Amino acid sequence: MPKGDVHKKKEVVQDVSLHDLDVANARPQGGQDIFSMMNQIAKPKKTEITEKLRMEINKVVSKYIDQGVAELVPGVLFVDEVHMLDLECFTYLNRALESTLSPIVIFATNRGMCTVRGADIVSPHGIPVDLLDRLLIIRTEPYSVEEMAQVIALRAKTEGIEIEADALVSLSQIGERATLRYAVQLLTPANIIARMNGRTSIAPGDIEEVDNLFFDAKSSAKLLAEQADKYIS
Repeated sequence: MPKGDVHKKKEVVQDVSLHDLDVANARPQGGQDIFSMMNQIAKPKKTEITEKLRMEINKVVSKYIDQGVAELVPGVLFVDEVHMLDLECFTYLNRALESTLSPIVIFATNRGMCTVRGADIVSPHGIPVDLLDRLLIIRTEPYSVEEMAQVIALRAKTEGIEIEADALVSLSQIGERATLRYAVQLLTPANIIARMNGRTSIAPGDIEEVDNLFFDAKSSAKLLAEQADKYIS
């Protein structure tokens, strides 16, 4: 029979964000090791999270990453309509991206050349050039009619709407003429008209009827330009 003490090794893995550590240490209590930080996460009392506190937390986290005690799993920050941010926000993001602990940042915008908010600077996508130089721009291309048909069919299936093949082709052509978003938005009123006529699936005639009822953004802008004298400016 073996003799001696029995030694057990227990490994504890806990997922925490940098913000959790900031909040837990806004009013520090106990030790400064990572386990003490984790034990303080559930404490309700906290004070303002200062820049100095964030820097200290980042130093401790970086130290434990170097020692292999902790592992960094980058998060993802998605910023839609990024052209709406002003120059101060872009300056902060530019600095934050330099940190080794920064998340993966994804910007989305549909703007071309426009003015950066808060400054008299015209820049691509409304993003300052120095920040734009740090980014990888994903190549995008307009949808083809066939791809629009696939998207519309998927949306119809998700919403439980039945649509005939010819009606799907008509919607795809409308999407090519106007926008895919406008074509998708026509699904609901077309489905209502089909049910009012006693049918369970959308027919080409339903698509034509709802298209005559509504304007897409391009058609509306064209109408306003042609009949500007009839509207109050």
